[in-house]
Order: sequence, then structure tokens, then C-alpha cells
Amino acid sequence: MNYEETKTLLRQYLLARIPFISINTIEKSRAIDVLKELSSELNLPIHVHSMSKGVTDIVTNDLVSDEKNIMGVLDYIGEQIKVKENATFVLTDASELGTESLVSRYLNDIVTIAEEKGGTIIVITSSPIWTNLQRLGMNVELALPDEKELYTLIKNVAAPYQGQITVEWDDNNFKEAATILLGLSEIEVRNVISSLIAKGSLLKEDLVDLKFAKDSMFSDISGLEKIDVDPTIAFGGLENLKEWLDEKKKLLAPDKKEQMMARGIKPPRGILIVGVPGCGKSLSAKAIAAKWQMPLYLLDFATVQGRYVGQSEQQLKEALETAEYVSPCILWIDEIEKGLSGASGDSGVTNRMIGQFLFWLQECKKEVFVVATANDINNLPAELLRKGRFDEMFFVDLPSEVERAEIIKLYLAKYLNVKVGDDFINQLVELSKGFAGSDIESCIREIAYQVVANNIQLTQNIFVDTFSKTVSLSKTNPEKIEKIRAWGKEHAISATKQKSSI
Repeated sequence: MNYEETKTLLRQYLLARIPFISINTIEKSRAIDVLKELSSELNLPIHVHSMSKGVTDIVTNDLVSDEKNIMGVLDYIGEQIKVKENATFVLTDASELGTESLVSRYLNDIVTIAEEKGGTIIVITSSPIWTNLQRLGMNVELALPDEKELYTLIKNVAAPYQGQITVEWDDNNFKEAATILLGLSEIEVRNVISSLIAKGSLLKEDLVDLKFAKDSMFSDISGLEKIDVDPTIAFGGLENLKEWLDEKKKLLAPDKKEQMMARGIKPPRGILIVGVPGCGKSLSAKAIAAKWQMPLYLLDFATVQGRYVGQSEQQLKEALETAEYVSPCILWIDEIEKGLSGASGDSGVTNRMIGQFLFWLQECKKEVFVVATANDINNLPAELLRKGRFDEMFFVDLPSEVERAEIIKLYLAKYLNVKVGDDFINQLVELSKGFAGSDIESCIREIAYQVVANNIQLTQNIFVDTFSKTVSLSKTNPEKIEKIRAWGKEHAISATKQKSSI
């Protein structure tokens, strides 16, 4: 629940004098703010305990007891509840409440007394509560700030600096910043925006930096790895895929998001790219992250698999939750068929992980765009291929003549910083018939090695000799490649425009 929903429910519980209320949140100060407002509005004295201050009045912050030890403060609360009607106390640092312990049993007894005297004890925690204790009262969950709250918070943080520093952000930019920072606490958002203000400006280009601001705030989770992406990365060919991605990128604009929300449409979920190995599937994931200016994370299904019962599912859950926290982002799952086949040698684990992933893919409301790639279509789970799982499924074939020419030019510029004439490009295109994009890269990189190692001048003969000696992927395993191509042409949309000649 958001701030206002939590406040409404707590008001109801306080008026009803529910003897025990647990507020589940990682933001203690935000929960105390809610209770402080209710204390004033209801004219209800509320006292809050912390290990650093003791017991204080929640509104005035006046000290009412310097008892800081949890057992000592429970003694104090117990005595106060016996002699005062409608006494209300808040515990912010209570531990050992998740199981049956001396503290939880003692608090259980005090809550029973509070029920008789109209008292209320509130615990603010992010941990579970012992079942016997929780059943004596009600639970409220205070979620992290939503977009509306973040929008107001960010504008309030920036407002005092209007006129003092350069602020290029308009209302849509503030809304975009709120969307980007979803998943952070109030204090984390204040810190991020304050750090931008500290450099003396709020520029439109800072919105790109915000997308990467969460990286340092979340510890590494097994199976999820941050991938650094060259912002200038490019790949040749695959024009159908590029056009589809360009169209979906338009939906990232704040006004388009609002239109989609009004129509009940969720953001694009992702794509499945299948096809011939070495033809640009993995490169596509990196290129999308660079083009959309989003951080890229690699989810390794093999790493999240554990040895113990339920461990694989729990680690996958944590990895997917982390992807939501750092959204907007690109989530890359390389060779997904390997991760989802025979997990831990247990088909039951495999099926549960597949079901867990597909359910998350269907229900995730955060801006996490999944790019899943696959080489061996025979090992792809049938559930993954069902229409509607991904936004689209693309097939990447061996590059056409047009694409090979484009790929050759890209790698000539990257590794050798040279341009050659069209006639020679056509000759290399002919020599590279049946090559995958990785074969072409390997050839030109090998030529670069020779130039650097032997300090030789580039000649056409070096190119011809290297290309001629290369055994392409399509020749090393022709039966497998043809099987993949036949399947892709029948079951997926071609990532390539159907042009065969330059």
C-alpha cells in the first residue's frame, strides 16, 4: 500500500483500538511520519521507543522514559497500559519477534493486557512476526514510494534551488525521474537528486545517468551480473529487428507511458531471439541497452540453480526482484534453453523454474525489458514458445550479401580503421558466403593481429588469404545449421529484411 492507503488503514485500526499492529516496511522514518500525522489529527498521544533515544512523544519528541533496553521498555509499557486508558506505544528496534522467544512471549502477554485496557502496541519491522503474536492483531504493509509520491518528493527537493541553479527539467522530466527511481526508498531518492543538484544543475541529460544510479545501491545477487556496454556499439543487418525496436523505444517516453496506462497496456516485456550461433543474438542485447540508454544485466540460470530443495526457485526469485528494483533496465538471458533444461538434474525443479519465470514475465509491471537468446531450439521448453509469452520472437539467419557487406565495413572501421572500395567489398562478400557475423569478425580481427604483430602493410592479398582459409560455422556443422534455419523460417519472424544482393 502507498502512503495514503497505509495512513487510512492505520487510522481505522487506531480508532478500533486494535491491540497489536505490525507495520511491515524498510522505511522506519516514513512509518513514523504516518503515525505522527495520525497522532495530531486524532488528538491521540503516541509514544515511540528506539534504542538510541529511549521512549519519546512522537509529535514533540519529548523524552518520557530513558529506558533503552527492550526488556526494560516492555516492563515500562506493561505498567503504563495497566494504569492508562488508550495508551499507544511504538517499537522501532524490537528484535527476536520472528519466532517464539523470551521477547516475543513477553510482548504477547502485554498485548493481551492491552486488549483489556484499550491499549495499542505498534511494531515497525521488515521481518516476519511470530504467528501467535501476529494473530492478536493486524498487519499493514507500507510499500516504497510510488510514482505519484516520488514526483512530489523530487519536485520538493528541487524547488528551493529554482533560480539558484540551471534547471532544464520540465514537468514530464520530473515524471520520468519518478518512474526511473521507482524501487528506491525516500531517503535514497533524496540522496540521488541532491547529488545531482550539488553539481550545480539539473540537465535533461542527467535523466540518462539516473537510469544507472541504482547500480551501486543493490548488492550482487547470485545469477544477476551487471554488464558494461560500449555506448557506440553497433551491429550490421537485422533491419526488421531494428525497426521493431525503434518503434518500441517510442513507448518509453513519459506521455506514451501515460497513454498506455490509460488503456491498461503494460510496457513491452521483451523478445526471444533464436537462430544460428554467431549471427548477432548476444550482440543485439548489448546494442539494445546502448540504443535505449538503459543498464544491462545478465541473468544466468545456471548460476541460480542450488543444491538444496527450493534454493533454485528462491535464488531466481531474488534475481528477478533485483531486476525490478534496478528498473528501467534490459535483462539479458543468454542461451536460455541451457538454463531451463535439466536444472539440477531434476525435471520438477526445471518445471517450477520455467513456471516461475513465465509468471513473472507475464505479471511484472516494472520497466524490465527481457532479451532472451537461444541457439538449440530442440531444448526450448514448449511453454516458452507459446504466443504471447514474449512480445515477439525473431529468427536470426546467416547474414545475406547486403548484411555481410555492412558487417565487413563495421569491422574494418573498428579493427583496422580503413575503408576499401565497393569492388573489393563485393569480393570479400563473395568469399564470406555462408559466414556467420562472428566468422567475419574473426577474419578481420586476425588480420589486425597480423598487422600489429608483424608491423606489415595491409594488402588485398592478406584479406583474400585470410577469408579463403576460414572454415565457416555453416560448414563445420551443416546439418545442425540447416535444421535451425528450417525451424526459424517456419516459427519466427525474420530479423532480416529479405534482400539477397547488394
